[in-house]
Amino acid sequence: VQLQASGGGLVQAGGSLRLSCAASETISDPNAMAWYRQAPGKERELVAVILSGGLTNYADSVKGRFTISRDDAKNTVDLQMNNLQPADTAVYYCHVVSPGGPWGQGTLVTVSS
Repeated sequence: VQLQASGGGLVQAGGSLRLSCAASETISDPNAMAWYRQAPGKERELVAVILSGGLTNYADSVKGRFTISRDDAKNTVDLQMNNLQPADTAVYYCHVVSPGGPWGQGTLVTVSS
């Protein structure tokens, strides 16, 4: 399975972006899917995760601003990001949360002040 992330770009502070991650084939035994991010000089961190039943969890830094969603029929997981701040600047990766689960190639989000 390959994951293709898209939707990154340059936005001003307070703006919005929607990231999308598409799987190349049906992910059997649906697992939790997640978005991570890695800012320059920092470690990769979990941003949001969604379980197959729809239960979600978010990093404290994005709660109330980001929303993760998934469509298992389309094999996609999206991340709606509102009220973006310069601290959100990073490369964002989607990931199937399972042993050896695939990672997307990353999509760059840059938020200017």
